[in-house]
Amino acid sequence: MTTVKPTRTLLFLVTEDWCFWSHRLALARKARDAGYRVVVATCVDAHGERLRAEGFELHGLERFNRGSTDPWDELRSVAELVALYRRVKPDITHHVAVKPVLYGAVAARLAGVPVSVNALTGLGWAFTQQGARARVIETAFSAAFRLSLSHPGFIVLFQNPDDRDQLVRLHAMRAEKTVLIRGSGVDTVGIQPQPSPPPGPVVIVLGARMLRDKGVGELVDAARILKQRGVACIVRLLGDPDPQNPSSFTEAELRAWRDEGVVEWNGATSTMTAELGRAHIACLPSYREGLPKFLLEAAAAGLPLVTTDVPGCREVVDDGNNGYLVAVRQAAPLADALERLIRDPDLRARMGAESRRRAEDEFSERRVIAETLALYERLLR
Repeated sequence: MTTVKPTRTLLFLVTEDWCFWSHRLALARKARDAGYRVVVATCVDAHGERLRAEGFELHGLERFNRGSTDPWDELRSVAELVALYRRVKPDITHHVAVKPVLYGAVAARLAGVPVSVNALTGLGWAFTQQGARARVIETAFSAAFRLSLSHPGFIVLFQNPDDRDQLVRLHAMRAEKTVLIRGSGVDTVGIQPQPSPPPGPVVIVLGARMLRDKGVGELVDAARILKQRGVACIVRLLGDPDPQNPSSFTEAELRAWRDEGVVEWNGATSTMTAELGRAHIACLPSYREGLPKFLLEAAAAGLPLVTTDVPGCREVVDDGNNGYLVAVRQAAPLADALERLIRDPDLRARMGAESRRRAEDEFSERRVIAETLALYERLLR
């Protein structure tokens, strides 16, 4: 528990408690032990008692709904945050993801919070659209970012340079108000490679919400192609649909694929490390990411990676060395890359070892947390 008497208050704003538990717990623990009073504002579901047991102050959000588009509900969400920030009086806030950044920054300004870290962990569904609609959405979001983040004490934290460069190019923010820290880190101590490959057929695993934007549909199509070619493998999907996301597949669609025999799907897992230990290849053919934790965990587990040549994903994979980068939204190149790995166990071993090296050298949780705490201290000074 706390080893230093708290002198400053750090407030995290995250949409869901499971997301905080998965992606920000280690950072919050280190901040607590460094002397911060840690406050977590989130929609509480399954992790409330666990968060309180860590010594964090938990404030459940009643109005905050990441899937809502009703203007009055959105105004009430901002008002709820303003009231919370005025009660808590944080010295610094850390907002995570697009909606918490936009609403949290507005609330922080209205409540007089002096310093705010606004972490864009990917630009999300809105920035994977194409054509004229994409330009309209980009313009709207850029204006919103520009208005909400212009406070001199606010900084924008990016996980990959592509997202930062795009928003700077769109004049959503100034380059000098941005910081790049790659990902939320991966536990390279708790996640270890298996001493030998799992027995049986080659298992390809994807761990993510079951969204079109994650490339789930392309992986299913690639699995069909591999089956038609007579390439023996198991494609295992680990994740639930997300009804609040407009790109989500339905449970009926996922069950239909499972019944067809093209993939295995039984929902999300609470034991991702064990699932990675039973796999031979990790695959995430996403349309765009911040820096996907699934790929980082798979790299730490010593797996070769197959992903798309898009922002976020290309940060983790050095094409041809620890995996393959393939064209986005295309099943055939994805199937080709997977087939190369399925047919060559020595290639899988070599690429998996390089994945582990990159995880340790570039993406360790220890490194990311140290950089983030140093950013807090710099801003507070």
